[in-house]
Amino acid sequence: MTTDALFEQLKHPNPHMRDRAMFEIADSRDENTISRLVDILDDQDVTYRRAAVKALGAIGEDAVPSVVDALLNSENVTVRGSAAKALAQIAINYPDLPFPEVGLQGLKAAINDANPVVHIAAVMALGQMGSSAFEILVESLNTTDNVAVQVAIVSALASVGDRRCVEVLTTFANDEAVDSYVRESATSSLSRLDLVMNYKRAE
Repeated sequence: MTTDALFEQLKHPNPHMRDRAMFEIADSRDENTISRLVDILDDQDVTYRRAAVKALGAIGEDAVPSVVDALLNSENVTVRGSAAKALAQIAINYPDLPFPEVGLQGLKAAINDANPVVHIAAVMALGQMGSSAFEILVESLNTTDNVAVQVAIVSALASVGDRRCVEVLTTFANDEAVDSYVRESATSSLSRLDLVMNYKRAE
């Protein structure tokens, strides 16, 4: 099947066909594949866009620099949000590889994006990175005055599953100066974190 046909198949209504095309694109990629996938991130067709995000996730580390470029420099909010999701997919697909620093720094910068779609997606992506994202999340939590971002970070820290998160979340849960919604979120994240850490211990 030609590359063009595989890209067409990313729009297929059947998710199995889309997944098959996605992995074939990742396996048979050439020097144009990543930029082509990044170009789809602003497509009107949501299915096509999501398939491109997943295909970039399947490619992994090699896609990170181009995706970060789109995340930080695109004028289009849909592209920036999709780029953050693509970085999350890479982390999910390659959990045993350290996430490239350029990706972590890109997401850190995107936490300050003016658009909520983008900054929430960036925080959620960092939540998938495990311990390597811990310091970025905590620094952003302590420096942002955006309550929605704080709530998203508190929630993401529960997914990180790092023992150091307990202390951060406990501090926020008990700090009278912190917004009450953030404190409530920190409290519920602590119980989730407990489950995540127990699950990791059981593995």
